[in-house]
Amino acid sequence: MRAERRSGRDGCASWLLDEIEHDMIERIAFMQLEPARALVLGRGLGLIDAALERQGCQVSVMRTPAEEQPVASGPFDLIVSLAHLDTVNDLPGALIHLRNALGDGGILLASFLGAGSLPALRQIMLAADGDRPAARLHPQIDDRAATALMQRAGFSKQVIDTHKLTVRYRSLERLVADLREQALTNVLSDAPPPLGKAAFACAKSAFEALKDAEGRVAETFQILTLTGWR
Repeated sequence: MRAERRSGRDGCASWLLDEIEHDMIERIAFMQLEPARALVLGRGLGLIDAALERQGCQVSVMRTPAEEQPVASGPFDLIVSLAHLDTVNDLPGALIHLRNALGDGGILLASFLGAGSLPALRQIMLAADGDRPAARLHPQIDDRAATALMQRAGFSKQVIDTHKLTVRYRSLERLVADLREQALTNVLSDAPPPLGKAAFACAKSAFEALKDAEGRVAETFQILTLTGWR
């Protein structure tokens, strides 16, 4: 993946994973979790792996998980999924597999971008596509749908919450680069048509129209976190 090749390079964006991992570390501390065995899924920065290991936890890491397949190495006391579940084809099936990999009383913590993310970019792309809008962002899940999915997967109880991250950009190119470097671009199997010169000019014009008094466009990222107990 492009994001994996660029990960760790100087100047490459990593703020979303940084935000998610620090939030996860705070949640684990607040809940006073002391797992003996944990599984960390997704392209993280290694922050949560190190935090758990400092607690004496045995940590298994899968950076490119196949979350639609059973997890063979369980049971785990804690499973952490980082910025990945929103791109899974069979999310109900993935949640069932993750629940099955937990031991009795085990906990799943999963964070990813949810519904309401990237409203500025959506508006810009609609302006660029004109009368024939294309599917340029994959579907996103809101908190109500997430609650239903967790119940369907058989978690004994669940908590779903969101928090908003706002990032301000001076250029459309920097916004797109941030998304590419963090694997946040479209993952639909049917790729949308590329923007031609005229459409890209429309996109840049729409971006400029959204700028505030300081010459920046505020983009919103809604981070959805699922907590479920077996």
